[in-house]
Amino acid sequence: MNLSPSRLAAGAASVTVVLWASAFVSIRSAGAAYSPGALALGRLLAGAVALGALCLLRREGWPPRAAWRGIAISGVLWFGFYMVVLNWGEQQVDAGTAALVVNTGPLLIALLGARLLGDALPPRLLAGLAVSFAGAVTVGLSMSGEGGSSVLGVALCLLAAVGYAFGVVAQKPALAHASAAQVTAFGCLIGAVGCLPFAGQLVHEAARAPASATLNMVYLGVFPTALAFTTWAYALSRTTASRMGATTYAVPALVVLMSWLLLGEVPGVLTLAGGALCLAGVAVCRSRPRRAGRETPSLAERRREHAS
Repeated sequence: MNLSPSRLAAGAASVTVVLWASAFVSIRSAGAAYSPGALALGRLLAGAVALGALCLLRREGWPPRAAWRGIAISGVLWFGFYMVVLNWGEQQVDAGTAALVVNTGPLLIALLGARLLGDALPPRLLAGLAVSFAGAVTVGLSMSGEGGSSVLGVALCLLAAVGYAFGVVAQKPALAHASAAQVTAFGCLIGAVGCLPFAGQLVHEAARAPASATLNMVYLGVFPTALAFTTWAYALSRTTASRMGATTYAVPALVVLMSWLLLGEVPGVLTLAGGALCLAGVAVCRSRPRRAGRETPSLAERRREHAS
């Protein structure tokens, strides 16, 4: 059975969301033994090795020159800066506050996508973003512990959201010139190079860390980074940055479920309600009007169609 490109993209986005949700559980475990920079570097190195093997098997060469600007920006801001700052922020604030602040990212992606990429902002997308953000706020408030936040931690999580948003918007144009595997592999490699100042910490901490923490770090590199960022890039190349950003609002709901199943953290009624709102908002964002045959193309996509 042949699947349509839209269904393949939806499946790729689903893989990304599930694996990114699992990353929060692994970060909680690995973060107890590794400092933020060392954890980010170890994760990126594991991801770079996995992606390098993938590119060799697929015989992927160097990306075209036109793709390098987007790859470099996303590599520095998303793969490098975002991972270090988020790891640091989660050591300063509780998970609920971190999730609440970081989930301003999809809103920033929508605004930046409209301004820089010409992405359309249809009413359904805006309504879905509002519903999902309300759900993320609900989940964040329900999971926040008393006195668990700090000004530094909130500022770090906000910086992570900004780096995430700019990284996604920079990555989108690069995917018009290079494959998802190329964009992800070289972005991950650039992020790893940027984190090399933490190499000494990584070596020192790896010698003392329990095996479970190191395995979680490797898992973060192979699955939530190498695999999930590749499926993300594949899906992003087939839709707008705004719509893909909205899809990540399913992550808080899945984190609640995984924490329940894997860590025995039973969610309260308010947490479950917030998770349901997150999923409902994503459903609204991903839905299309009955008369619309396909998604409204971005300004860049319309220009390419006109030029061809």
